[in-house]
Amino acid sequence: MHITFHGAARQVTGSCFLVQAQGCRFLIDCGMVQGSREARERNYRPFPFDPRRIDFVLLTHAHIDHCGLLPRLAEHGFAGPVYATPATVDLADVLLKDSAHIQEVEFDRAQKRDAKSRERGKGRRSHAPVLPPLYTQRDVERCLQQMRGVAYDEEFSPAEGVRVRFRDAGHILGSAIAEIWLADGQGGTRKLVASGDLGQPGRPILRDPTPIDAADVLLIESTYGDRLHKDMPATLDELVDVVNRTVARGNVVIPAFSVGRTQEILYHFLQQAACGRLAPLDIFVDSPMAVAATEITARHFELFDQEARELLARARHSSQLLRVHFISDVQDSIRLNRVQSGAVIISASGMCDAGRVLHHLHNNLGRRECAVIIAGFQAEGTLGRRLVDGDRLVRLLGDDIEVRASVHTLGGFSAHADQKALLDWARAMRQPPRQAFVVHGEAAASQALAAALRLEPGWNACEVTVPQEGAMHPI
Repeated sequence: MHITFHGAARQVTGSCFLVQAQGCRFLIDCGMVQGSREARERNYRPFPFDPRRIDFVLLTHAHIDHCGLLPRLAEHGFAGPVYATPATVDLADVLLKDSAHIQEVEFDRAQKRDAKSRERGKGRRSHAPVLPPLYTQRDVERCLQQMRGVAYDEEFSPAEGVRVRFRDAGHILGSAIAEIWLADGQGGTRKLVASGDLGQPGRPILRDPTPIDAADVLLIESTYGDRLHKDMPATLDELVDVVNRTVARGNVVIPAFSVGRTQEILYHFLQQAACGRLAPLDIFVDSPMAVAATEITARHFELFDQEARELLARARHSSQLLRVHFISDVQDSIRLNRVQSGAVIISASGMCDAGRVLHHLHNNLGRRECAVIIAGFQAEGTLGRRLVDGDRLVRLLGDDIEVRASVHTLGGFSAHADQKALLDWARAMRQPPRQAFVVHGEAAASQALAAALRLEPGWNACEVTVPQEGAMHPI
């Protein structure tokens, strides 16, 4: 038995792990690499394995860095099923179609920009070559036919000698921990547990990550493996303070992932309005994908925790204080450019590397009376990371923008578990695993979590590894 790390090894995005056991070959996730242009170009490389020989895929959740290359995998010959929770299947439908649409639109715009550049420069390019779409809407439609929904806690067998069970990971709607039992060819089994992305316990809307009782081999994420999140009361205090100070004279722009983060931020605004801590304000959710994802979230009400159910039942009482406008139409989005104050604009993408949020940042970053709230992880090379790092001049939609707006990083909103929560989840196992692979984190974060795991009581016999990209390990 072997596992090969083809993504999310010493980096956060591009999750893709190939497992080979007793003649069976399957993937855990097949995600897109996100970040700088150089990072995104990796998505165009040939797969380091033959897609035609992959028997099935286990998809932990619908974020693009976990599912974003599935259409390309299918287009290159993968014909097997993709197993995920029903909510993940619903969300992947929305996210993959949106991903294809963004790629097609950006390619068209880039071609037109190149044509104008060649006219002005007599054939010389003024910027990097245009990257074609990785896949089209038609490719996505074909890939979606391969998806199979399996409920939490329901055991299934995708191939002979393989049993799987999805457990709630508490990260986003439908996110799963994968428990995988592999026949060892000698009458026994070996249990592999892939954490997927784990949520921070005690968060609203979703249930806490499910504790796992045992594993022989563990794959554990480490996005925030080297730090602790600010506690939620302090995070909400900062949110309320920034919003109340800003909306009287300017706008608040919140770049947010359309799935998970947008819905959680809306929940917190609703909660703070119900407590009387926010002045009356208008919130604009400017993302067709976020609108669709919010509708899907409402359809899966059975996955909400009790606190969320109770708050939503009281939501009508705060409707006069909190006016939420969901925007899908392009012209309605453009009209937001004329709003100078009093608006909270939540828009994708969450790392500020594409989508409508670019236009809202273009209009508001240069204004001292405005504020930007960063509410999620920002990968290296993204505009969001440059804002977090304090860059005062950024290139945006072809213009150099001086950053005059205040920028606030509210790490307490992260949908990822921090180091303490990751360690608490790992130590809940009755007996430490024989092997643990620390993945889905930048090198420093993964190494920090690995070091902390090695110090855990009873984990001295566990081989804890931070794998390299492309490395194959026996399990």
